[in-house]
Amino acid sequence: MGQFIELTASDGHKLAAYVAAPARTHAGKPLGGIVVAPEIFGINTHIRAVADGFAAEGFHAVAPALFDRAQRNYDSGYSQPEIQAGVAIMQKLDQARTLLDVDAAVAEAKNGGKVGIVGYCYGGTVAWLAAARTAGLACAVPYYGGGMFNLIKEKPKVPVMCNFGETDHSPTLQQARAIVAAHPEISAHFYPNAGHGFNCDHRASYNAEAAKLARQRTLEFFHKHLG
Repeated sequence: MGQFIELTASDGHKLAAYVAAPARTHAGKPLGGIVVAPEIFGINTHIRAVADGFAAEGFHAVAPALFDRAQRNYDSGYSQPEIQAGVAIMQKLDQARTLLDVDAAVAEAKNGGKVGIVGYCYGGTVAWLAAARTAGLACAVPYYGGGMFNLIKEKPKVPVMCNFGETDHSPTLQQARAIVAAHPEISAHFYPNAGHGFNCDHRASYNAEAAKLARQRTLEFFHKHLG
């Protein structure tokens, strides 16, 4: 179990972050640090469980409350009204300021060593953007970032591995394949019968088989680039 702390971005903005310390270490040291960029539902039970899961594997996990600039303490479920509310808050955010919050999370995650970022849904787009613009990262793993296609011209500066659902609508399979075609330097995995949010076991779109395989691949990627 982790705990909430307060981070301070370089522009003075203070934001919450859920931090899960590594449950085990290698030779007395964490295996690395991981920034967990959340979906549009805030740092809710699921995202906290994701961070705890990485901590259980030996990583120092940090999930920054990226919605704090628009609405503090946002913690939502997955009903259609809640989805609409999350989208409305997301649309109030500024990419540049969001990356300042990511910077603050990276600084905290460095307590675990080299830092990677993983993001889901909205957080997948953030992870993709951070791979191109954020200093201090060693790798990035976006899951089904709905805004990635609109940012297809971004140039990742670190190794990137993407996880896409083949039946997703945001990005669509065609858009996801276009992203991969435009960036031969990245790796990507496509999961059959998996849609948007397939990693989240709190959502109707959860696909246990795809989530398990994607997590295995994600952990292998982090071990490779953070070890």
